[in-house]
This record gives sequence, structure tokens and C-alpha cells, in this order.
Amino acid sequence: QVQLVESGGGSVQAGGSLRLSCAASGLTVSFYCMSWFRQAPGQERESVARIYLNDRTSYADSVKGRFTISKDNVKGSLYLQMNSLESEDTAMYYCAAGPSAGDTCNVVYWGQGTQVTVSS
Repeated sequence: QVQLVESGGGSVQAGGSLRLSCAASGLTVSFYCMSWFRQAPGQERESVARIYLNDRTSYADSVKGRFTISKDNVKGSLYLQMNSLESEDTAMYYCAAGPSAGDTCNVVYWGQGTQVTVSS
């Protein structure tokens, strides 16, 4: 059974940093496209960052230069380093995994989410 368990969320002041982690079990991280999504109250879930099988990364324009996605294939973990946080980054953050084809990163598995709250 596949499980994705996020941790590292919390409350931080604007300008601060947080590092989210996602522990994956039941799947081999190196075989999947791994992603971070977020959803703020009243808004649709949006893709924040993804890392492909070849370690290529892509980011939403709103987080470029501030967030960094990485993974540890040995530990089976995904990370999101978030710097220079803004109040607009407040959301529930989700880890996701799925197959990729070219530039497409599909999602099959979701974590339960970890809350990030940024106060200005």
C-alpha cells in the first residue's frame, strides 16, 4: 500500500523559511514524478513544484527563486525548501506521486497534507 506522509508545516512570519518533508512508502521514489501541490481556503489546488525521473525540476512562477524541490531516492523522501515566505504562501501543502511521460507529471497518489501559515 502506498503512503505519502508530509511533515514540517507550521506557522512562520513573512520572510521566514520552512522545510517540508514527505516520506514515501510502498513505492520507489526514483520511478515516479514527485510533486508538491498546495490549496488555500476557497481556492483550487495548484501545482507548486515537481521533480521528474531525470531530476529535472519545474516550479510555479509564484515560487520560482524562493522554493526548492529535492528528493532522496535512498531514503524515499521528497523535500520542499521554502524561503522568503509570503502571506500568499499560506495553504495546505500536499505531496504527490505519479508516472510521467515527457513533460507531463501525472498524479496517482496523494498525501494528507501539512498546513503552512505565514503571518505578515
